[in-house]
Amino acid sequence: MKHTTPEPHPSVQLYPLGDAAVVVEFGKSISPATHERVQAFCHRLEQQPFVGLVEYVLAFTTVTVYYDPWLLRHQAATPYDAVLQQLEQLLRRVSIATEKPAPRVVEIPVCYGGPYGPDLDWLAEHLGLLPEQVIALHAASEYLVYMIGFAPGFPYLGGLDAQLTAPRKAQPRPLVPAGAVGIAGQQTGVYPLATPGGWQLIGRTPLRLFRPEAEVPSLLQAGDRVRFVPISAAEYQRLQQHEL
Repeated sequence: MKHTTPEPHPSVQLYPLGDAAVVVEFGKSISPATHERVQAFCHRLEQQPFVGLVEYVLAFTTVTVYYDPWLLRHQAATPYDAVLQQLEQLLRRVSIATEKPAPRVVEIPVCYGGPYGPDLDWLAEHLGLLPEQVIALHAASEYLVYMIGFAPGFPYLGGLDAQLTAPRKAQPRPLVPAGAVGIAGQQTGVYPLATPGGWQLIGRTPLRLFRPEAEVPSLLQAGDRVRFVPISAAEYQRLQQHEL
């Protein structure tokens, strides 16, 4: 059963996910405004974790809060009720104005077209643009990292120029190389690992977006801003050697 919170966040809904998680839903549509509410709540949860909190996972419009029912068994009629009380208290304290963290801007070098972006020419023709125009439009925007998902370190980026909206490939590739930059629908993203994928590939970055050996494995985090910087094939090779 969904539970709607009272003021000051009447549009927030909470509902169980199994017997050890609660989904906090901030809206139905993907937007920067909804993302700000998600980020503000996560920031407050990070600053004031409650007893029994295991972890939380944010998505486009939701935050899933995982908890340990055993640690909450005596705090309310049920552990779920105890968590609802804790989350409602946190939501009352959330202020987007005061808890909106300053965004981190990350520049990602990209070699566009040729063997690095095998779908660039098709995409340009499909959109009625020149390949150079596709590159210029893609590199002109500043993108918001809405969430990390699909694969470890994979950023879902909002802010794509509407002129670059494109369908997914009818037949996904069995293997997309790590670092591939693609477009699907109204989003762009970067494949951090070699995985199957159906996005239109327009370039590739030599940066490693996911380092399992690092303390923080993912280069990008939700809330970051991303700018793509066009580079030559020679610069790609030079930077790739540096990343090895």
